[in-house]
Amino acid sequence: MPEQTTDGGLATALETLAAAPRLLVALDFDGTLAPFADDPSQVGALPGSWAAVLTLQRARDTEVVLVSGRPLGSLAAVSHAPDGMALIGSHGVEWRVDGHDEDALTEDETARVARIGAALDEVGARHPGVVVEHKPAGHGVHTRRVGADEAAATNAEASRAAHDADPDVLERGGKDIVEFAVRHVTKGDAIDRLRALRGADAVFFAGDDVTDEDGFRVLRDGDVGVKVGEGETLAGHRVADPAALTDVLKQLARARATR
Repeated sequence: MPEQTTDGGLATALETLAAAPRLLVALDFDGTLAPFADDPSQVGALPGSWAAVLTLQRARDTEVVLVSGRPLGSLAAVSHAPDGMALIGSHGVEWRVDGHDEDALTEDETARVARIGAALDEVGARHPGVVVEHKPAGHGVHTRRVGADEAAATNAEASRAAHDADPDVLERGGKDIVEFAVRHVTKGDAIDRLRALRGADAVFFAGDDVTDEDGFRVLRDGDVGVKVGEGETLAGHRVADPAALTDVLKQLARARATR
């Protein structure tokens, strides 16, 4: 785990980053721009953070992309992102970039998703309070509404059921969720791909969850990664919560807009 800088170190890093000729700003949504909620459809970005995001989106030679584990449609709905903002859903499987949607699963992958979903639905039916979320490229088993013991039992059953249905399924854990996908794509893959497409000289990435570590892993010298909340991380900087990230985004937006 890299040594994380103080707030002063982050402020200096942001000023340096803001001078990059072409900047990519990649942001997780839930737990990063928006606080968590029991009902995932009722979350929203903090107003100050979203204002900074829109300022960054308008800045010269700057692109903002939301990179989320949510399905693309859900991400678009809760974020209210303008049409010109790039969205990447399902951990990198689904893309809305340059006004075009991309989520090309093969027929075999679609069939695998259906088999895994049917198996997980049976697990969910045995555990009231557990929610199985069906996504285009996989499924998420949410345990936020149940206790720790119930969550552990559910996750173990879900893992067995998913791997029995599809031995090649990709399993990844997160905050109160375990996800099962048919395509081995990560947020890091998405950031690398978009960096290349846009010719970005530097990247800012902020995220809060275990799955965001894939994004921090691909950052290079001169990039800035910010972990939101607790937990081990590869990010070089940390803030306490989404409210604290608001100040970071405001500083970056001001520096970028006035460079």
